[in-house]
Amino acid sequence: MELDRRTLLCGLGGLAVGGGLFVLSGREGLAAEAAAPGKRFEQVGGDFGWQPKKLDPAECAKVAYEAYWYKGYACGYGVFYGIVGMMGEKFGTPYNQFPFTMFEFLKGGISDWGTICGALGGAAAAFALFYGRKERNTMVSDLFRWYEQTKLPIYNPGDMAQGVKGDIPGNVSGAVLCHISVSKWCYANKVEATSKKRSERCGRLTADVCSKAVEILNAKIDAGKDYKPMFAKQESVKQCGECHQTKGEETNWGKGILNCTPCHDGRQALTDKFKNHPQ
Repeated sequence: MELDRRTLLCGLGGLAVGGGLFVLSGREGLAAEAAAPGKRFEQVGGDFGWQPKKLDPAECAKVAYEAYWYKGYACGYGVFYGIVGMMGEKFGTPYNQFPFTMFEFLKGGISDWGTICGALGGAAAAFALFYGRKERNTMVSDLFRWYEQTKLPIYNPGDMAQGVKGDIPGNVSGAVLCHISVSKWCYANKVEATSKKRSERCGRLTADVCSKAVEILNAKIDAGKDYKPMFAKQESVKQCGECHQTKGEETNWGKGILNCTPCHDGRQALTDKFKNHPQ
């Protein structure tokens, strides 16, 4: 009888444990099923399902500057963390669940290719977390046009500078491309592109872009679908677009709305390219 009782108790214990495991496994399965989208291309929460939160541009600028230097992750990481990372610090999930380090690839205009300024790429990505292109494009255009025509950097970290302390000269890049933005600044100020001073310039510029991006995001949150553009289309884009971006024109082969003049202003350096280049 004792053996039967022991066997019975062990059996009941095993059933209880097994039942507990079954329940636990069932819950995990249900959670996994709930978290997984039902069909291809569907995502949890729906398209652009995250809701943006208003932030303090000055506070975010400081964090973006610090993030620029963090492990050398640089501009795109700095701006994206300065926006979405700050939402995570203040509001928790889902913002703090993002794998922020993925934006390290924007360093140097995407893996040192000198294409889009990484700071701008990080900001545009942050906008894209919350808004589809019909609402986002105006925000991106405002940020990019501001960048093209503003003398940068403006931000000064003071004694908290991590590269070079003191004032850093600014310039108007006229372009959103890393290659042009950095090269024009280095040429104007006789600074090597590989120098600490150039890194400091880009760190401060990262803070500036983050601050402006947060300003735009806050305005969008307030205005919603009534958000109006802050900057008009560039004159060069209007003029060139009459032929190169007009349907039915023989030369309708232009793509893009970035400032045309940095690459197409007619100077010999831009038309002659490698011929007769100084040796």
